[in-house]
Amino acid sequence: MDARAYLGSESVVDCHDGSAFVHDPALLPRADAALFDPARGAAVAVGGRGSAWFVDTPAGPAVLRHYRRGGLAAKISRDGYLWQGAQRTRSFREFRLLQALRARALPVPTPLAGAYWRGGGGYRAALLTLRIAAAQSLGERLDTGAAVPWAAVGAAIAACHRAGACHADLNVDNVLLDSDDDGWLIDFDRGVLRRPALSWQRANLARLRRSLRKRLGARADAPAAVNGWEALLDAWNDGLREEA
Repeated sequence: MDARAYLGSESVVDCHDGSAFVHDPALLPRADAALFDPARGAAVAVGGRGSAWFVDTPAGPAVLRHYRRGGLAAKISRDGYLWQGAQRTRSFREFRLLQALRARALPVPTPLAGAYWRGGGGYRAALLTLRIAAAQSLGERLDTGAAVPWAAVGAAIAACHRAGACHADLNVDNVLLDSDDDGWLIDFDRGVLRRPALSWQRANLARLRRSLRKRLGARADAPAAVNGWEALLDAWNDGLREEA
C-alpha cells in the first residue's frame, strides 16, 4: 500500500438542524443523509452488532456502519452517545483517524464520510468506508476451518503498532484477510494514535488472544491454533523491528 496513493481531504457540511457530515470531496463530491440510509444496502452477516451494511456509493462499494453500544451501556441506550461537541463525535474522530492512518500507508479502510445527528443532550452517528474487496474476517476463517495466514495477521498488526495506531477492540471480527491473504484492521472506533510502547501493544494482542480463544473454544489448544498464534507473534515481533 503506497502512502502517495492516498491524499485525504476533508469537507464538513453543517445542516443547521442538529446534523452534520464530514466527507472526502476527492472521493465523494457531496454528502447527505441518503448516504447513511441502511435501507439501500445489504446487512453484513458477521460482526458489526447488526449495524453494518454493504452499500454502493459514487466512490465504489462501501461499508456503512451505524455506531452501536455493547455490553451494559446498550441497556441504557442502544445508539445514543453524550454530546461533547462535533469534534468529539465517534464518527468525526474515526474518520480523521483513518485518514491519518491511510496517509501512513497502513492496512486500514479508506474513510469516505462520517455523520452525526443530535437529539437532546446526545447524538447518533455513522461512518462510511470503502469496502476491502473479497475480504473475510479472521473469525470467518476460523469458523469454516479455512487456512489462516497467521504471519500476515501479525504483520498487519505490527505495521499499525509501529506507527502508534492503538486499536480499542482488536478481535477476530476486526481483522480482515483479502484475496491475496494480506491482513487489514477495521473498526477503529475509540482508537488513537499514541507513542509506540510495548505495554499497550501487548494489551492489544492480549485482547485478540482472548477473542481467538473464545471463538475457537475447545480447538484453542489444538496444535494448529497454538502454532498459528506463535507464527502471528513471530511476524509481529519481526514487524516491530522494521524501519518505519
